[in-house]
Amino acid sequence: MSDLECISHHIYDKISSIQRLLDLSDVPQDKMKTLGQKILSLEILLEEFETTVGCQKDQLNQLKELEELFHNHVEILQHLKDNVPAHMSKEKGPEIEKEPSPNQDQVPNVEPIHHNIAKNIKCYVREMEFITTAEFESIPQYMKGRVSYSQINAAVQSINTAIAAKYKIIHQPVKTLKNHARKLLQRFKDQETKETKGQYFVVEEDLREFTQMKVDKRLQGIFNMLRHCQRLREQRGGRVTRYVLL
Repeated sequence: MSDLECISHHIYDKISSIQRLLDLSDVPQDKMKTLGQKILSLEILLEEFETTVGCQKDQLNQLKELEELFHNHVEILQHLKDNVPAHMSKEKGPEIEKEPSPNQDQVPNVEPIHHNIAKNIKCYVREMEFITTAEFESIPQYMKGRVSYSQINAAVQSINTAIAAKYKIIHQPVKTLKNHARKLLQRFKDQETKETKGQYFVVEEDLREFTQMKVDKRLQGIFNMLRHCQRLREQRGGRVTRYVLL
């Protein structure tokens, strides 16, 4: 039972007691004194009751403010949830630069590195950064057509998937590859040129091999948008178009 309810019951008891005294006829002097004391105590209880009611009102107002603040936070969180981009931009990792191979006469006498250490070295594979909303808005409307922001970044994700799968095969020792992977590796090497040496690129065959993307006119439009956003460049030759990451 709350303090407010206790006080209410106590006041009700006092009032009932006073009512019984008033109902008595020919009230003696000593009873009148008792009645006065009870009325005085009742006045004190009423003051306490009013104070308690005031405190309860203050608490109620504070609860209403908290409720309103809570609803505002819920609306903000719901807005954030509904508008989180499907793809977030990632920071570039450090690229491993290849040092130029020294001439035969300049090779120092160095002991060979243990093969276990070489196995633990992971080759870094570049990824294409996702398109930001600002970059997407900067693309001319005639170039975007009906392609949405989420669709262009879904294409970026598929390109990254193809690059990861392709260069995983390239970085593996040949003896660990199965027949199909060896054929792919040979194709990758045949498609290399002097201009693409040491760079990451994909061709349409890679997208068909490693992703579910449809290679059609719509994809060509996406490539144009990615080129506009400086995510890739095209390098043609040998009847193959190479999409080289920038």
